[in-house]
Amino acid sequence: MSESTLVTAEREFTITRVFDAPRELVFHAWTDPDQIAEWAGPHGFSTPRDSIVVEPAVGGRYESLMVSDADGTTFPSSGVFREIVEPERLVFTWGDPTSPDSISIITVTFDESGDNKTTMTFHLLAPGPLSPDDGAAEGWGQSLDRLAELLRR
Repeated sequence: MSESTLVTAEREFTITRVFDAPRELVFHAWTDPDQIAEWAGPHGFSTPRDSIVVEPAVGGRYESLMVSDADGTTFPSSGVFREIVEPERLVFTWGDPTSPDSISIITVTFDESGDNKTTMTFHLLAPGPLSPDDGAAEGWGQSLDRLAELLRR
């Protein structure tokens, strides 16, 4: 089971999900490249394992390359970890490395919800207004759907 809520504003959005998994497992899915390769990206996209770099330490970087399954178009993303409190919280920058003005700040918190459940709150703060057409909230929501599927295995 995975419950979800989405709250949006002009420059930010928050997605809250309840996962049927202990928070240590949910947290680890965000920092393990093998798992990231299985869930990162919306439906119709993949993130090849060999494109993922994760250095889970303050100041550490991450990189990935999302690929459209339909036509092979690539979408790079990268960032730097600003805060890591395992297994409670991740704060990192996120965006297209070729467009520095597009860098967002993402905060992900992981709260124990009893019965081996985790309430994960994902918050994205964009550098400027978000367009309803940009697809970020929908894309992250679909990625989190894929994460829920991975955690059920």
